[in-house]
Amino acid sequence: MNISYNWLKDYLDFDLTPEETSDALTSIGLETGGVEEVETIKGGLEGLVIGEVLTSTDHPDSDHLHITTVNIGQDEPLQIVCGASNVAARQKVVVAVVGTKLYSGEETFTIKKSKIRGVESHGMICAEDEIGLGKSHAGIIVLPADTKVGIPAKEYYDIKSEYVLEVDITPNRMDGASHYGVARDLYAYFKQNKLKGTLSLPSIDSFKIDEPTGGIKVIVENIEACPRYAGVTIKGVKVSESPDWLKDRLTLIGLRPINNVVDITNFALHSLGHPLHAFDADHISGGTVIVKTLPEGTKFTTLDEVERTLSDKDLMICNDKDGMCIGGVFGGLRSGVTEETTNVFLECAYFNPKWIRKTARRHGLSTDSSFRFERGADPNDTLYVIKYTALLIQQLAGGKITGEIEDVYPNPIEKPVVEVSYNKINTLIGKEIDKDTVHSILKSLEVDILNETEEGLRLAIPTYRVDVLRDVDVIEDILRIYGYNNIEMGESLKSNLSYETTTDKSYDLQNLIAEQLTGAGFNEIMNNSLTKEAYFTHSEVYPASHSVYLINPLSTDLNVMRQTLLYGGLESIAYNRNRQNPDIHFYEFGNCYYYDADKKIEGENLREYSEEFHLGLWLSGNSISNSWAATDEKSSIYQLKAYVENILNRLGISPNKYDYVQFSNEIFSAALDIQAKGKGKSLGQFGIVSKKMLKTQDITVDVYFAELRWDMLMREIRKHNITFADMSRFPSVRRDLALLLDKNIKFEQIEEIAYKNERKLLKDVSLFDVYEGKNLPDNKKSYAVSFIIQDDEKTLKDKQIDAIMQKIQKALESELGAQLR
Repeated sequence: MNISYNWLKDYLDFDLTPEETSDALTSIGLETGGVEEVETIKGGLEGLVIGEVLTSTDHPDSDHLHITTVNIGQDEPLQIVCGASNVAARQKVVVAVVGTKLYSGEETFTIKKSKIRGVESHGMICAEDEIGLGKSHAGIIVLPADTKVGIPAKEYYDIKSEYVLEVDITPNRMDGASHYGVARDLYAYFKQNKLKGTLSLPSIDSFKIDEPTGGIKVIVENIEACPRYAGVTIKGVKVSESPDWLKDRLTLIGLRPINNVVDITNFALHSLGHPLHAFDADHISGGTVIVKTLPEGTKFTTLDEVERTLSDKDLMICNDKDGMCIGGVFGGLRSGVTEETTNVFLECAYFNPKWIRKTARRHGLSTDSSFRFERGADPNDTLYVIKYTALLIQQLAGGKITGEIEDVYPNPIEKPVVEVSYNKINTLIGKEIDKDTVHSILKSLEVDILNETEEGLRLAIPTYRVDVLRDVDVIEDILRIYGYNNIEMGESLKSNLSYETTTDKSYDLQNLIAEQLTGAGFNEIMNNSLTKEAYFTHSEVYPASHSVYLINPLSTDLNVMRQTLLYGGLESIAYNRNRQNPDIHFYEFGNCYYYDADKKIEGENLREYSEEFHLGLWLSGNSISNSWAATDEKSSIYQLKAYVENILNRLGISPNKYDYVQFSNEIFSAALDIQAKGKGKSLGQFGIVSKKMLKTQDITVDVYFAELRWDMLMREIRKHNITFADMSRFPSVRRDLALLLDKNIKFEQIEEIAYKNERKLLKDVSLFDVYEGKNLPDNKKSYAVSFIIQDDEKTLKDKQIDAIMQKIQKALESELGAQLR
């Protein structure tokens, strides 16, 4: 969030520069991403000086120009040609000297020495719109007669640069989501480092009730969702444009000014950290605000003119007829403050964070108010905040405070009590910190010490610190204020021996395969584990009943955990193709998640849930494209099969350890299931993605996809040992067979029969040609198969080789009906 440096100094009087302030905040856990200098007037009036017009005469060649001499405090006066009708001698004016840059919107121009109708001009006498001081161009600026000549205009107008600090607020540090919250933390840093600084809040002593009766009443029906609700009525206000100082402050931190009343509530929010809401009191039917839920399906139109369907779990701020506002999230269209508003009801409440978070997610809303309420506001500062804001409204919009403050707080929230031992403080921090320092830090953080013993402290934590509930939280706070850099490194290093676990081995192999795929031209992708339910609604392979649903999804597009890597990859392919990147080689490692109601066992809450680690591969487009060395070549299922087999090979799973089972389903138009030989367990699948599946992403080209079950692969190689042997000194022999086979015969059947009939000397079987067509009988095809035979101990003789080949040939003839061509 943006924090204004000068706004911060309203609450903490200190002397650090903006950069030093940034460093201090980062050191105490409020990391500051940067410091931006913002000029209140663009250009900061650099190059402009105060001058005095000594003479002014009419230009001989113009009926409206004047030739002036202007003293700007230098040795010689400047001659300036001026076109303003109100220029005259003895005036004090603002002068832009030669070289000055002036700004008009986003455009700039530089004052240069020039000739205007034959007369030299050495600068410009300025009107207010020319230098950003206003919008008038009726004439030049004329300053009071006693204005000192020669001083910079920047000094005369007291132009100061503003600085904005980009503070990165973590979700647990809502106490720092305001200027006062940041000042309060910075004050603790000052106290610890013995720097000068005084922390203060604006006084609300002048708050008083002008009219004792006539205010809006409050009824809270849902105490769980709204533990505290405070409101006050202000009548007779004048809604108008905010003063410049207020508009400037809001604009500086990125907010758009609306009107004085709304701007004050935003100013109070960013000042003090507690959201408020202002209602037009005349639209509160029945004179009563009722905090409750409305029936499921109720329609409600919010400020953005969107009609929303309410849940019966959405807390609403209502009048006696209908809803006016989604409590803590977003205002209604008809109940807000407009220029016609004369009576205001100001709300300052504390809402249950869970209720606000769920409502905001249901409606896809994120506002400054919901951001703070859903992370935890302070329930005990509401009265101060509402009084402070009411006084600001009176100051800028007038009006009378009518009726007492309505404060419904039936069950006051007490400060959390935490016990912490000195021994644990010193052990976790790694250094012994003296007790006085601990006391000082706790006091500066507004933590009350209820009781102290030799062993430790009993503490009451401020209710605005919603993240401090345990002793370790207190210790973290002590450490960040004490200073991480003040903890010295020890003289000894403690370490322990470790051994490689299955997780370590899996991780190493992931990196190995990732490098292999990257070297083969693949790009690694990382998709969200969350995906849309619609992918699984009508699926038989991945039914919605097996999906793991999120209780509070961010959106309907991210409401279930993925069951497969496929859809994320298809989304990535579509994204790339739409941006002229059609040739795809992707891989991804990631978890997939499953729910199986049949596995549910009473008392074992997670039994029905499971997750698996998968590796996905995607090919699409060309494998070779725009190469001078080769013609374009489309990716194919055979290339994907080669990549898959290379992965299995690299992991030590040789082809004789798995079988292929052909299948098709809604995902694949044709595919192979990789099954561990003799076990029937699937190690993964690959195939051609079906047209129906591609249509969901508007992909019009073939996509080849493989999904390997990494966890199953790791189990398969658990007992795998890597061995090595010397290269054989004896030559290998190749023999080829051209076989005529039935069309339904697969190469793997030939391979299996060959290895079965010669286990020792047959080293490799490969298919190098397939022919189907004329000159062959019907339903026949021709396979050209090579066989590599080698003996590691001696040179093979022709008689031995022929015997092996005859044995293989006869087996193929008898088992497959093969014929030699």
